[in-house]
Amino acid sequence: MSAPSQTIQLVPRCSLSPAQARLFFFSICAASFLVAGVVAAQGFWPVLPFAGLEMAGLGLALKLSLDRRHCVQTILITEDKVQVQTTRKGRLLMQFIFSRHWSRVRLRHATVAHHPSRLFIESSGRACEIGPFLTDDERRGLSRQLQQLIGRVSETPPLGAD
Repeated sequence: MSAPSQTIQLVPRCSLSPAQARLFFFSICAASFLVAGVVAAQGFWPVLPFAGLEMAGLGLALKLSLDRRHCVQTILITEDKVQVQTTRKGRLLMQFIFSRHWSRVRLRHATVAHHPSRLFIESSGRACEIGPFLTDDERRGLSRQLQQLIGRVSETPPLGAD
């Protein structure tokens, strides 16, 4: 029988599929270049390069947004350690391993209005941010769940084998 452990996997919500993103991008490009073409035909030709720059910016923003859906953060909690792995497209980007007994969960509220809170697992002077893509409500719920699993510094609650 293996030792009990808990695994939490966090994935950003991405409701826009690549096909939908292409459709959105091409429809916005068509509308923008139609208006820019009409205005350029009236002699205001400098509008065209700016319309092109705007569409390039929109395309880049869509690409970055779609790439974000491949980011996965996995939290593995065992009897003696807390391991946090961040991967993108199957490649390991970051890994932190903390002693569970000396770890703590900290939810830092924003110091500036309308900024999101930040959730960290900390131990021995190191910290790892958890779920930067989560909403504040999701982050608060995850914070409560992690605090029950990890406990406070120098306390290790029992892990159920779920």
